[in-house]
Amino acid sequence: MGSTGDEELFDQMVRDYYESESNTPNNIPPIMISSRPQSILQVILLEATDFEKQVLEKILINIRNMGEPSSLKKWVVMRLQMDGYKASLCKTSWVSTFRCSKVFQYVGDYEYIEVMMNNSSGKPTRVIVDMDFRSQFEVARPTQTYKELIATLPSIFVTTEDRLSKIISLICPATRESLKEKGLHIPPWRKAKYMQSKWLSKNCKKVSVTPNAEMGLEENAEKATIATAAAAVTAKCCPSIF
Repeated sequence: MGSTGDEELFDQMVRDYYESESNTPNNIPPIMISSRPQSILQVILLEATDFEKQVLEKILINIRNMGEPSSLKKWVVMRLQMDGYKASLCKTSWVSTFRCSKVFQYVGDYEYIEVMMNNSSGKPTRVIVDMDFRSQFEVARPTQTYKELIATLPSIFVTTEDRLSKIISLICPATRESLKEKGLHIPPWRKAKYMQSKWLSKNCKKVSVTPNAEMGLEENAEKATIATAAAAVTAKCCPSIF
């Protein structure tokens, strides 16, 4: 995908799904309905370019045996920089206006990784890396259909803005349907506009990451851990005679 015609086709597929769902006869098995958005999502996920796949592979290699990915954003940025990628840690912020019994504003913020690449025409293009993507769409008491849809999402996701927009446009209506089916209120922060702000807000600042200093701290911490472990082994094998 990528052309205007493809984008219009995708939008129509999403509209057709939700329109048909609201008017579907009761004799049609639910599984026939629920499989459609999941199939569309799988198609979008398979649109990953070679560059996106390459970045994901590097990240998976680097974080292997390194603990929870969500705590490693800076570390991953530094590793990607060392591998020659133009990687940055980005922080978005935005103000959302909610109307309930009163009108109030909420300031949101989010962090993700950005990697710059050149597209086929040589134009710089942003590639977004989220280290905990699936959890951003989790809701309370999800329907089985929604559980299966969200399970299709990767935890670590590397994507272009275009693919990300498509996923948000597909998932957010499904989120609304899941909450409504369970009789739950649909909070403003579950709407597509709010979700888009996390990764696509124009108010985006790049957080300074210094590879040498940070990696030095990491190496020192690792050495300290090894030294502590060695001391513990020594004390156990050779107890003090005093």
